[in-house]
Amino acid sequence: MLFAGPAMYSFTVFEYICKGYVTKFPMGWSWNEKTEKAGKTGKVRYMVDAIQRQKTKLAIDGGEKAFGAMTGRPERKVGVAEFLSIAERFGFSEEAKVRLREAVSEGDLDPNGPHLGRYYGSASPSMGERFEDLAREQFAARHAYAVCNGTSALHVALRAVGVGQGQEIICPATGFIATALAGALLGATPIFCDVDASLQMDPSKIESLITPRTAALMPTHYMGFVCDMDPIMEIARRHDLKVIEDCAQSPGATYHGRPVGSIGDVGCFSISSYKIIGGGEGGMVVTNDDLLFDRIRQASEGGGLWRPDRFAPERYEGELFVGGNARLSELESAVNVVQMRKLSGIVSRHRRVWSRIGGQLADYAEIEWQKSNDPAGDIGYVMRFFPANDALGAKIVEALSAEGIPASYRGSNGGPDWHVFRYMFPLFAEHGDHCLAELCPVATDLHDRCINLGLNQWWSDADCDAVAAGLNKVLAAYCTIKESSDGSDTA
Repeated sequence: MLFAGPAMYSFTVFEYICKGYVTKFPMGWSWNEKTEKAGKTGKVRYMVDAIQRQKTKLAIDGGEKAFGAMTGRPERKVGVAEFLSIAERFGFSEEAKVRLREAVSEGDLDPNGPHLGRYYGSASPSMGERFEDLAREQFAARHAYAVCNGTSALHVALRAVGVGQGQEIICPATGFIATALAGALLGATPIFCDVDASLQMDPSKIESLITPRTAALMPTHYMGFVCDMDPIMEIARRHDLKVIEDCAQSPGATYHGRPVGSIGDVGCFSISSYKIIGGGEGGMVVTNDDLLFDRIRQASEGGGLWRPDRFAPERYEGELFVGGNARLSELESAVNVVQMRKLSGIVSRHRRVWSRIGGQLADYAEIEWQKSNDPAGDIGYVMRFFPANDALGAKIVEALSAEGIPASYRGSNGGPDWHVFRYMFPLFAEHGDHCLAELCPVATDLHDRCINLGLNQWWSDADCDAVAAGLNKVLAAYCTIKESSDGSDTA
């Protein structure tokens, strides 16, 4: 573009070009007699034209860069305001939030620092990786993958072992509905196995439920107790079935010295605020099988972010298939890293409380205590026992409450509860014929006829002694103390 005169150009152009201060010209510029005769205005026009030609030359060919350096000032996408929002959700007082606002500013954060996603520029190692490292150590597993919740862990595990449309899974008649839902989501039919006095899957009832459509067994370690895994594994191996352990309610429990979750083909955990560890939502899938671990990651991270070469063709037959996205957020992982470090202490405290109280209780003719498949391996955060009838159960709970000991009892008139198969209403539309009370009579009976006493891990020895004394006081008032073989009572 040519301008009308030198007055429209910058001082630099006029002074350095028109006044002759420039003696060496950029590449492509030339000075000839015609230009000299054109005068100062002509010189300016010629030079501007040369500058324009230089600017259109590609930088790759030696021309000027179109964008040399950023002049805008970036701000971090997620910064102090979001951090303070998390602090508010934690429940800090207004005074504490004021101190936090005064202590931190955007200047304390690198605007190009790690984001809060797990992959592509996040912190290294990510919080998700740290969470998984702790899970591998805690649950004695070769592989671990963090997912968004326990239900997703079950769904991912079933998808990984190949459960799908038209197949069947065998799960216990007591335990949260998520175990059955995970199979139903994949088009499989949940078949409920009755329980024994441990409230866990009864191994003696499994084989009668196996059909050519059975794909997996899903023993649930229910409410801090453990399943009898040896016979379950023997049956599964004999029938070539996969075993997926639902450990949501018993993280940290063991069976014959082995952590639950490490015994079957896959172990699934819920690390959430509704369980003994977890601050919000979270889940974990563990396995000792290398190929299964690839399938677990593909099922839970179908976008391929876990792969060494994300978009490459499959490295072996069956590696890639349609997966979803159950990835756990870094914020949840950050909380759960701390929670996982607390697990051993939590389990130890619960076992101390259980042992201190349980060791002082007598046996009563009208009471059946919950059976244990491994007393040393149970966590024991809930004490359960079964009174002989509804009337006795109601009296005991009322009397315990009066003693200051919190206890609950459903009774035969208890309302719906998705922890027992016959009330799992979301399954009724497609699988209602498998939810009939008479199919699992022991579960139907014991779930209603069960007194639940929640144990607090922070009870002192004195607290435990007081609770034990209160239990014996109430039970002795309504029940008969059993005599031992030597003729003395068992108190």
